[in-house]
Amino acid sequence: MRYGHFDDESREYVITTPHTPYPWINYLGSEQFFSLLSHQSGGYSFYRDAKMRRLTRYRYNNIPTDAGGRYFYVNDGGDVWTPSWMPVKAELDHFEARHGLGYSTITGERNGLSVKTLFFVPLGENAEVQKVTLTNTSGAAKTVSLFSFVEFCLWNAQDDQTNYQRNLSIGEVEVEADGPTGTAIYHKTEYRERRDHYAVYGVNARATGFDTDRDTFVGAYNGLGEAAVPFAGKSENSVASGWYPIGSHSLEVTLEPGASTSYTFVLGYLENPQDEKWADDDLQVVNKTGAHELLARFATEEQTDAAFEALRAHWTTLLSGYSVSSPDEKLDRMVNVWNQYQCMVTFNMSRSASYFETGIGRGMGFRDSNQDLLGFVHLIPERARERILDIAATQFPDGSAYHQYQPLTKRGNNDIGSGFNDDPLWLIAGVAAYIKESGDFSILDEQVPFDNDESLAESLFEHLTRSFRFTVDNRGPHGLPLIGRADWNDCLNLNCFSTEPGESFQTTENQAGGVAESVFIAAQFVLYGAEYAELAERRGLTDVAAEARAAVEEMRAAVLSHGWDGEWFLRAYDFYGNKIGTDSKPEGKIWIEPQGFAVMAGIGVEGTDPTTPEAKGSPAIKALDAVNEHLATDHGMVLQHPAYTSYQIELGEVSTYPPGYKENGGIFCHNNPWVIIGETVVGRGAQAFDYYKRITPAYREDISDVHKLEPYVYAQMIAGKEAVRHGEAKNSWLTGTAAWNFVAVSQYLLGVRPGYDGLVVDPQIGPDVPEFTVTRSARGATYEIHVTNSGTPGARGTLVVDGTPVEGNTVPYAPAGSTVRVEVTV
Repeated sequence: MRYGHFDDESREYVITTPHTPYPWINYLGSEQFFSLLSHQSGGYSFYRDAKMRRLTRYRYNNIPTDAGGRYFYVNDGGDVWTPSWMPVKAELDHFEARHGLGYSTITGERNGLSVKTLFFVPLGENAEVQKVTLTNTSGAAKTVSLFSFVEFCLWNAQDDQTNYQRNLSIGEVEVEADGPTGTAIYHKTEYRERRDHYAVYGVNARATGFDTDRDTFVGAYNGLGEAAVPFAGKSENSVASGWYPIGSHSLEVTLEPGASTSYTFVLGYLENPQDEKWADDDLQVVNKTGAHELLARFATEEQTDAAFEALRAHWTTLLSGYSVSSPDEKLDRMVNVWNQYQCMVTFNMSRSASYFETGIGRGMGFRDSNQDLLGFVHLIPERARERILDIAATQFPDGSAYHQYQPLTKRGNNDIGSGFNDDPLWLIAGVAAYIKESGDFSILDEQVPFDNDESLAESLFEHLTRSFRFTVDNRGPHGLPLIGRADWNDCLNLNCFSTEPGESFQTTENQAGGVAESVFIAAQFVLYGAEYAELAERRGLTDVAAEARAAVEEMRAAVLSHGWDGEWFLRAYDFYGNKIGTDSKPEGKIWIEPQGFAVMAGIGVEGTDPTTPEAKGSPAIKALDAVNEHLATDHGMVLQHPAYTSYQIELGEVSTYPPGYKENGGIFCHNNPWVIIGETVVGRGAQAFDYYKRITPAYREDISDVHKLEPYVYAQMIAGKEAVRHGEAKNSWLTGTAAWNFVAVSQYLLGVRPGYDGLVVDPQIGPDVPEFTVTRSARGATYEIHVTNSGTPGARGTLVVDGTPVEGNTVPYAPAGSTVRVEVTV
């Protein structure tokens, strides 16, 4: 069942009913100011840090779901309704929400009045703009009242939800009823003391009334759906003093039949220098100069429209870096728009703020942000460079790293700390991807501190060396890397041994031992250790490169000797030295991560030509075949099988989930692309594309009643085959699935990926896509790559570049400004 449809021309997803299975959201903003916005106008806004600089409140675990956001109420002669359906939930004659790239529109119509609201964060602004257009679709004149509503958060979102004995006494506002551009409400809680920032919520008209006290606006014991002021049809002009500050304007609107009028509301964040905080000598009135300038930039409809068009043009330019034209419209819309868009959102948010992450518990992830970089580096390489340096500065001198850092301070999160032993190698992955895309080897010479201590600064290449050496120097009895607190799968806490209820698996002290080893990190080391060796070689460090390659080969041999179970790769060795992911155990026999990553790294791929009989005997083919037999489902590949049915104290959190959910036999979509890529490595493009379609949202749109979450972006998890609700998704938007699936489809299925010296063109997508054209920018040049594809298993492309046949599959980089045409025959 569908609840909307894609509008490919407009690059929008159109939701045609408010009654989706779950709130379907969008993100506004791509610089410093961000908003989460659901199709029912729920969500919240913040500046840079969703914990420390939150402008508006949102309550998770609420009943009803998605209660709280930015709302507009209409009182039409006593008939009160909300165009977003929530929170009043009055039946609408028409409803439509359109989620676009950095903006959304929500339109509701009832009794001959249409109200359409455009929400967006303009480029270069720390504000959410809301353009509300009212249209009289009836045959008679109408006079209605429009009420806006936002509820201010007291900045620190965690303290705001916990410290009521203080917070219910500190709320402060100012009201500018007749400001330079209209009526504005200012939220200034704590501004008199430690803060130099305030919020403004203004409208470009003289309001007929306002309210800033929530209890006055809503009424005692009421919910937002029965708010007293909109139902009374008149603002109370309340001024908050403690309790719950809000921002609400009321406007009286008269429209002739067929007439329309628009208003622009602006929710903004402002800062003042310490010596310019006040507009009066008594230090009571906020200096509103910055707010007046902000509101003046959106004082007219023309200004608002121009800012919106600039945003749309920005996204058009941004998405021009990689596109495909094929007979498969679902493939095209995911590659050209929605996958890349989600990659940009994960760049901005990491895992911090979604409808499944409150914005309070997590900052930027060392591992997460390096992987996210793989999906957006081609869009904004200059910001990828900045992100790499931020991440590297949280590394410790021994090569390990803070697992997370805070976006506002760019410093490590001490609560989570270190000990996730896959973290260091992801820095090599991110840097290699950036250099291949940009050609900027100078980043390796940048001086970057360790632990944000400038006195410890070394070159970025030295940081990569420490990352490489950390794995070499921390190996267990089989020569495989020690897992530490955990590897990529945080829930596989092999040294945790937690018995205390409520204790965090991520922060509890590890049980030392030096025995628990990770086959996954071993495969990761083989893949990214080779990248480190290549970078060393290109810096003229031939001895370093040779030593690194020897260590990589030693690790490859260790995986094949001690990480192979006969039909698939082991997952790990536990604290006691017992095998994890072995056929000899009744549960958790086979895990997905090492199967995909080992083949990506080229471990056991010798003799995998699918046209030869001996291919079946290679470890790579055996491992991938085992994935298909044991892990694959119609909704994607589960993380391991069989799932655990009881708590395994030596494994930790992974066994705390019911079977089929999250890390315990769930479909963790993030690692499905590793198997997809692995299938292309061994020449089985048809299988790879089939796996791709199973988890890719556009192909799941028809089962939205099962999937539940947005059909335009990836979810982190889909319930596995042992779950009660197999196929149901959770944790959409902020997931490494976005970056890795874009890598899988753009670089391996469609087969166009950057190398150090040129674009590698090696498509492997099977016969379902008989021809396609990829247009890609790289280092200032444009490449038009047309592929004629037989889909024959194991077939590799032959290339003709600008009319000349070339050997191999690499197209050398051309001068900036040039256009290169490539014909590929598979």
